[in-house]
Amino acid sequence: MSKPSVLFVCVHNAGRSQMAAGWLRHLAGDTVEVRSAGSAPGTAVNPAAVEAMAEVGIDLTDQTPKKLEWETAESSDVIITMGCGDACPIFPGKRYEDWKLEDPAGKGVESVRPIRDEIRTRVEKLLADLVPGAHEV
Repeated sequence: MSKPSVLFVCVHNAGRSQMAAGWLRHLAGDTVEVRSAGSAPGTAVNPAAVEAMAEVGIDLTDQTPKKLEWETAESSDVIITMGCGDACPIFPGKRYEDWKLEDPAGKGVESVRPIRDEIRTRVEKLLADLVPGAHEV
């Protein structure tokens, strides 16, 4: 069986989706293909998100916001949307989850930490569902 592919999508691909992708890469290792993209990508990953993730040992400094491409979404098994509303495409037959998360844009690291921690909890649940036994907390 091939490994599942997860795509995290938010508007700017600079905060929530980058943190979620970072968590899944960290927790899943090579058991899941991890992708992230934005419907209107920003120019850089939110510095507060980078700092909050660095506090837990996850380095996002090499990540850059990416434009959501049709092919990327179409070839993903699971698409997790985070506040992009109608800008997120719908593909028949895909598993979708819409994670209602506060947008970290314009917030300091103190305000981003709870968002980071909520994303970790959701990613752990997703990973347990996709690859049972892949990560034991």
